[in-house]
Amino acid sequence: MSLGPIMMDLRGTTLENDEKEYLQHPLAGGVIFFSRNYESPEQIAALSKEIHELREPRLLIAVDHEGGRVQRFQNGFTRLPALQLIGDQYNRDNKAGLKLAEKAGWLMAIELRAVDIDFSFAPVLDVCKGVSQVIGDRSFHKNPECVAALSQSYMHGMRRAGMAAVGKHFPGHGAVKEDSHHVIPFDRRRFEDIQMDDMVSFERLINVGLAAIMPAHVIYPEVDAKPAGFSSIWLQNILRQQLGFQGVIFSDDISMAGAEVVGGYVDRAYCALEAGCDMVLVCNNQAAAIDVLDNLKAEQNPASQSRLIRMHGKHEYDSANMKNDEEWQVVSAEILSLVVEPELALGDDGIGR
Repeated sequence: MSLGPIMMDLRGTTLENDEKEYLQHPLAGGVIFFSRNYESPEQIAALSKEIHELREPRLLIAVDHEGGRVQRFQNGFTRLPALQLIGDQYNRDNKAGLKLAEKAGWLMAIELRAVDIDFSFAPVLDVCKGVSQVIGDRSFHKNPECVAALSQSYMHGMRRAGMAAVGKHFPGHGAVKEDSHHVIPFDRRRFEDIQMDDMVSFERLINVGLAAIMPAHVIYPEVDAKPAGFSSIWLQNILRQQLGFQGVIFSDDISMAGAEVVGGYVDRAYCALEAGCDMVLVCNNQAAAIDVLDNLKAEQNPASQSRLIRMHGKHEYDSANMKNDEEWQVVSAEILSLVVEPELALGDDGIGR
């Protein structure tokens, strides 16, 4: 059985019998975890193992685990800082900031790999323009060149721990005030302006082997009337052809308000795949996910298959051994020292992608 193009979520901390059936559907290809699925490192590791044993090739397991406001697993994991704090260090000392970004990427990735999670939807490549509250301190920096440099170091840290990086939200979510989880944002800038600003970090990371990208549920009317994640102009003409991207394209959650313009759930999934997505996320609405599994007419895409398989995590770790490792102890303490006070975490409503 090959990996299907649909990623869905679970109701709780255990895998129920009906969910086992859904995940063995030919169109299922992955699972995304949320805070409601987590109790402890031991519990989430056991749940990951059970999911991975359901079929071959094993289903992909993902989570939003950026740090700051977006960290699904708390107790038992190092509290990660918002990326902007790493950017602040970069402003004080470029070399130290780049090293810190590499350490943060490595720490995030190794702690997730130790519980058998394949990848996190990270890093955020959006440029902070002081406009978008949903992006805000999730961005490394207001300067696209700095975002590119820091995210490249962060990606190298993830790769060293055996995890592929997912850059989001192409071609850039930072210039719109509206939150695509709740409304449909419009970015009315010219393509040339977006290309010279927001797209810089995406292009730089593509050139050094970025494994995956998630497009934004934002409409850029000067380019296309469709949101980027449903636009063949953005995904095929610009991302694949112009930028030469060969990795995986994950849709953002099609349950978000920014996707409603496309139609019902089956229509949204179909349009995202037709536009060029390799895998479509259907989150926080299990009935919608089942509707998509039952009614989506989608042919297997060999190119998508080969790309998706490369998202499986590499290197096996054990949580206990990891925490006895001197490098983990030193890096965890250093990263934790950046978190001055607890931040208001964003919940399981999709804010994190």
